[in-house]
Amino acid sequence: MLKLLNSNRHSNNSIVEMQHIYKTFNKGSVNEVVLFTDFNLNISQGEFVSVVGSNGSGKTTMLNILCGTTEIDSGKIFLKGQDIGKMKEYQRAASIGRVFQNPAIGTCPSLTILENMSLADNKGSTFGLTPGINKRRIDFFRSQLELLKLGLEDKIDLLVGSLSGGQRQALALLISTMTPIELLILDEHTAALDPRSSETVMELTERIVREKKLTTLMVTHNLRYAVQYGDRLIMMHKGNSVIDVAGEDKNNYAVSDLLKIFNEISVECGN
Repeated sequence: MLKLLNSNRHSNNSIVEMQHIYKTFNKGSVNEVVLFTDFNLNISQGEFVSVVGSNGSGKTTMLNILCGTTEIDSGKIFLKGQDIGKMKEYQRAASIGRVFQNPAIGTCPSLTILENMSLADNKGSTFGLTPGINKRRIDFFRSQLELLKLGLEDKIDLLVGSLSGGQRQALALLISTMTPIELLILDEHTAALDPRSSETVMELTERIVREKKLTTLMVTHNLRYAVQYGDRLIMMHKGNSVIDVAGEDKNNYAVSDLLKIFNEISVECGN
């Protein structure tokens, strides 16, 4: 029998607080699924949290609840002490950057790299009948692209749709962190990439997170990435945590340890 935990490592500098979250899907129907029952999660300032878990464990739903795309039945959600539970998704997006699994979601393929970055640069600003591109910012955009070390600073007028999946995901990561944010959410952002591109994007992720001191919540299907990256590791199962370790305790985990627990979960679920 797996021991269930609540991810409530509380600290006085918590950026994210999910308190007593209840969520049921298809309530009152034959397909009713109770996913979260009194779920709690606290993430500290600057913490990089890696989350793994089987399908249906609640990983993506947790991200959707934080971003506002999925409503909860009850509970409280705080971001840097502010109750965001009633905020719309677009309002939360001012403080939350998100990189999705599909490289096509985080960027606009019919616009150039320059145009995509200009839109990101104006995040949270009002738009009027003025030029969308501030030419005085082009040098800044190029300097940001240089951080990717992919040569995109010399292709600033290229349509984003012509880039490779890895290049687009790297650009999406950069775009999501161009303006100040309180939380970066990585939603299996390497899952659709080939192995080489995945390694490149993860190395870039580590660099950007550390250099910008970003509080980060990363859901990944890759157990090695969960072990290798981040300060804290959470494994979810049926809307609960079966592992929640940080610091030296996390460093002591190996991929084989996670696989063993995954196998226990599979046996318990009859798979």
